[in-house]
Amino acid sequence: KPISEFEVNHEKKMHLIVASKDLSKYQHIHPTYKGKGVFTVPVTFTQGGSFQLIADFVPKGQSDIVQMHTVSVKGNTPAPVSLTPDKKLVKTVNGNQVSLKIDSQLKANQETMLNFYFEDAQTKQPIQDLQPYLGAVGHVVILNQDATKYLHVHPMDERVKGSNAMFHTTFPSPGVYKVWGEFQRSNKVFIVPFVVEVSK
Repeated sequence: KPISEFEVNHEKKMHLIVASKDLSKYQHIHPTYKGKGVFTVPVTFTQGGSFQLIADFVPKGQSDIVQMHTVSVKGNTPAPVSLTPDKKLVKTVNGNQVSLKIDSQLKANQETMLNFYFEDAQTKQPIQDLQPYLGAVGHVVILNQDATKYLHVHPMDERVKGSNAMFHTTFPSPGVYKVWGEFQRSNKVFIVPFVVEVSK
């Protein structure tokens, strides 16, 4: 029987992650619930190749469910982008300089704190005016190298506005992971990607 009712989880009934198999392309979108267990959403694929679709939802009265499906997209398929751990965990996106600080050695099955620190890229002043995005200061999505392990991490304190946002997680196995931090400032969502390596 179709599941008819879903909990609202961070302002949405479903979060859908669309990622190319090499993790170079990434979308976090929100399907519309049509009833009788049916969600729909338009997706634009910018290239051909293999993509992982990850649906994250909570049926009413149940715990979080994650389902993955691989789809093959026709069209021009560029050579895969190699996933190399970042030597320096600092990125600038839309005038926001974001540093990722990790409080300990990255080890599998060990509790880890991810600290995102925000500065204005021009003035180097701490950013204090982040806006809520999906009900929190930010969201972090993590995928391992072959897009089979998925983590959706919420902040320790959802109400902070900067200049530091902390996320608590545990990486399930060793290997290379891509981390996307999603935040909002000046009414624009910006996504900051980092690649890290997790040891045994």
